[in-house]
Amino acid sequence: MNEWLIRGFPFDLIFIDADKPNNPHYFKWALKLSRLGSLSVADNVVRNGAVIDATSSDPSLQGVRRFNELLASEPRISATAI
Repeated sequence: MNEWLIRGFPFDLIFIDADKPNNPHYFKWALKLSRLGSLSVADNVVRNGAVIDATSSDPSLQGVRRFNELLASEPRISATAI
């Protein structure tokens, strides 16, 4: 990914569907590798509703929650979770 960033290859579409604990890292890379108007899609961000369970120590749920928090705090994007 560093090579894409160095060469200045922005993406128009980024799809994140990977290990959920690392979704926050993938989101940060998506921001670096995209440009104004790019579309990023992330799969399984609701986790069958389990993402709202604040007591869960499941690393996947924690990663998705952190990802969602980053989405909410990032002023450069607009986001919808369905």
